[in-house]
Amino acid sequence: MLPRLPSPPSTWRRIQTAWGLPDLVGQGRFVTAHLIDSLGNGLVMAFTVVFFVKTTSLPLLAIGAALTTGQLLALPAPPVIGPLLDRYGPRAVVAAGNWLSVAGFIGFLLSHAAWQIVLWQFVVQLGATAFWMGSSPLVVLVTRGVERTRWFGFVRALRNVGVGFGGAVSAVALSMGTVAGLRAVMVINVVSFAVAGWLVITLRDADTDGVAGAGPAEPERTAGEPTGGTPGGYRAVLKDTQYLRLVAANISFVFASTVITVLLAVYATDDLGVGGWIVGVFVVLNTAMVALLQTLASRWIEAHRPAAVLVLALLFNTAAFIVFGTLLVLPGRAVIVGLLIAMVLYTVGEILGSPPTGELSVVMAPERLRGRYLGVYQFSWSVGGALAPALLTALSQGGAALPWVFLATISLLAVPLVLGLDGEPSTKPGS
Repeated sequence: MLPRLPSPPSTWRRIQTAWGLPDLVGQGRFVTAHLIDSLGNGLVMAFTVVFFVKTTSLPLLAIGAALTTGQLLALPAPPVIGPLLDRYGPRAVVAAGNWLSVAGFIGFLLSHAAWQIVLWQFVVQLGATAFWMGSSPLVVLVTRGVERTRWFGFVRALRNVGVGFGGAVSAVALSMGTVAGLRAVMVINVVSFAVAGWLVITLRDADTDGVAGAGPAEPERTAGEPTGGTPGGYRAVLKDTQYLRLVAANISFVFASTVITVLLAVYATDDLGVGGWIVGVFVVLNTAMVALLQTLASRWIEAHRPAAVLVLALLFNTAAFIVFGTLLVLPGRAVIVGLLIAMVLYTVGEILGSPPTGELSVVMAPERLRGRYLGVYQFSWSVGGALAPALLTALSQGGAALPWVFLATISLLAVPLVLGLDGEPSTKPGS
C-alpha cells in the first residue's frame, strides 16, 4: 500500500502564508480577546476627556489634572505585577487586567468628583499595565513558539485596526453630543472587557511545555497555575546587562511612539503652517500602513536576526526625525512632500521595531523570572510614556527643531545597544 501523501494546504491557509499571517486555527478566543481590548482602548483614548466634560460639572483643567494624576500613581505598578506574573502566569494576569479595567470603567460611570476620577483612572491604568505585561508571554505560550514573529506582528496589526475602528466609533458618539450616547459607549466597554477577560481565562492551550526559546523546561502546568519559587528576584534582572540594553534601547522606541499624539499636529500647524486636515490624512496613512503591512513585514522579519531588524528600525526612525526637522527650511508645497516622506519612514520604523522588541522582551527572560523581567521592561514604557509629553513640549519651546534633534540622537545612540541581542535567555546564576 502506497504511503498517504499529505493534503495540499487550503486556499485560506495559502492566503494566510502569503500575507504573513500565522495559523489562526483554534485561536479564536485569543484573537477575539485581543481585538476587544484594542477596540476598547480606541474608544477610551478618543473620548475620556470629553466624557467627563459632558458628565460632570468639573472644569477641563481639573479633569486633565485628575487623569494625569491617576496615570502617575500607576507608574510603580510594573515591578509589583512582575512577581504576580511569575507566580500565577500570564493567563491569569491578562484576565485580571481586563477585569480591573471593567471596574475602572464602571467607576467612570459613577464619577462626579476629581478624586473619583483619579481613583478610577488609576484602576484602569493598572488594568492596562497588567494586560500588556501578560500579553507578550501569553502570545509565546499560546503559540508554543510556532510562527512567533508572525504572531507578534499580527497582534500589532490587530491592535492598530482595533484602535482605529474604536476611535471612529467614538467620533460618531461624540458627534451625537448626548450624555446618553457617551454613557452607552462606556457601558459597551464594560461588557466587552468583561467578555475579553472570560475568553482569556478559559484558554486551554496556554501552557509552557515545548515553547521554543522560552527558557529551561519545567514540569508541565497550565498558564495561570502558580510557578513556585523565583530565586534571584529583581537583583537578577538588574545584573543582566544584556536585557538592560534592550530596556534602554526600548526607551527610544517609546519616545518615538509619542510623535503622533504629542508633536505632529502642533508642529505641522504652528511651525510649518500646514492645515490640520492634512495632519489627519497622515495619521490615517500611518494607521493604514501598519494595519496592511505589519503582517507582510513579519514574513521578512522572521527570516532575519532580531538585532539586525532593530538596527534597521532605529535607522529608519533617525532618518524620519531628520526629515521632520529639516522641513522648517523647505518652501511651500515641498513641506507636504517632506511630511509624506517623513511619515512613511517613521511608519516603516514602527512596523520593523514593534515585533522584535515585544518578542525579545519575553524570550530573553529566564522563564522562572519572566514576570520580573517584564516588570522592568514595562517600566521603560511607563516612565518613557510619562516623560515624553513634558520633555518634548519643553524642547519645542526652545526651538521647533529641538525635539527632532533629540529624537534622532537617542535613536542613533540606541543602535549599539541592540547589537548582539540574540534572543537567548540569560544563563546567569540565580536566573
